[in-house]
Amino acid sequence: MASSGTKKINTIAEAQEGTILRSDLEKHRLLLGVDAVSRGQEFHTEVSSDTIRNFALSVGDDNPLYTDPDYGKSTRWGSQVAPQIMAAIIQAPMRGDRIPKELYNQAKGIFKGLHVFMSGGTWNWYRPIQPGDRLYSFEGEETAELKESEFGGQTLILVKRYVKFNQRGEVVGVYRALRIMSERKTSAKRAKNMEIEAATWNEEQMAAVDAAYLEEQHRGAEPRFWEDVSVGDQMGSIQKGPLTVTEVMLGHVAGYCFHPVRPAASRVAAKDRQRVPAAYVKDERGVPDTALRVHWDDALAKSVGNPAAYDYGVIREFWLHHFVTDWMGDDGFVVSQHDEIRKFNYMGDLQVISGEVTGKRQEEGMNLVDARITARNQKGEETAFADVTISLPSSELGVSILPPVPQELQERALRFLRAHHTSAPSA
Repeated sequence: MASSGTKKINTIAEAQEGTILRSDLEKHRLLLGVDAVSRGQEFHTEVSSDTIRNFALSVGDDNPLYTDPDYGKSTRWGSQVAPQIMAAIIQAPMRGDRIPKELYNQAKGIFKGLHVFMSGGTWNWYRPIQPGDRLYSFEGEETAELKESEFGGQTLILVKRYVKFNQRGEVVGVYRALRIMSERKTSAKRAKNMEIEAATWNEEQMAAVDAAYLEEQHRGAEPRFWEDVSVGDQMGSIQKGPLTVTEVMLGHVAGYCFHPVRPAASRVAAKDRQRVPAAYVKDERGVPDTALRVHWDDALAKSVGNPAAYDYGVIREFWLHHFVTDWMGDDGFVVSQHDEIRKFNYMGDLQVISGEVTGKRQEEGMNLVDARITARNQKGEETAFADVTISLPSSELGVSILPPVPQELQERALRFLRAHHTSAPSA
């Protein structure tokens, strides 16, 4: 969660696990600008028609471009495609260049016990994702900034870059993840959110929510031409929620597993507890369980300074993206999405997502539209926003939909892929 009213500070007190240590920050700075293959394996490594459909439905998107394998054959893409933001949860492990062993050992085990908030990020996309695609990535830490926030005491803001590419070496997208790490003790002590009352809904109110859902429509096969869009256009709205544990669980069903700190069961969980012990917290019965349950366990959420369980920031990134793809239609392509999470989305909260066209331009052979997308809860408070750029079709010929891939990124992706294919499998 992003915090307002922050100021930069220059000192860090050395302390026990669960606090931000000067020594940890210095070790982390050694990693800045160092890229290595992504060895982690996400829930999905290769895309199928079923995984695309499952992802879309799990985030509440019933667009046939994503859910019907036959529908896409008549579109410009020639097949079913995935919502572009699905790249976030697709990753096959790679062989090849690792972080140098000495550097890895120096930085191993830093930031233990800190509470991590996914506060948003920035995507740039270059190619669609289609059935049969297998995605790899290389990654590296880009920036680190220490701040003091009203909510969480000392916080550390980290940006990590992931370059995603397919089995042909084509760069699909680049993601810069914004993570905020806060000290657990100060989060619980200083949070001002504890007095927030949970939202409740009566039958009449829920009937109104359902009626609004039934009025939502995606643009579909009718092209939205660039020439027909004007700055200041209102883009309509969609809803998400009221938030339930089921909706949070469906985020995991969609494929979001927060590697390497994943929800796990039985023997797998036991092995994970040995590998990442700080990722487990005892429940009221004394059983170590994933710390991720702050997203469905009210008691644990309260222990870190929140009045109730809350969603993942990544899920709201999915929702903001859904709004954009509904608006642009089958022929559009989202070039970029920068989003930030401003407030928590607690159990029972309803999000209404709307947008406005803020710019219109022609660049690199594309007809582009800029827009500000906003999510507001039932109180009218802005909880998240996204600045997006969309490539739209034109009523004129000779217009590109897909952006050019930066040459340096494309060359690096091909080098990493060649190294993957020529490296010996790990023992």
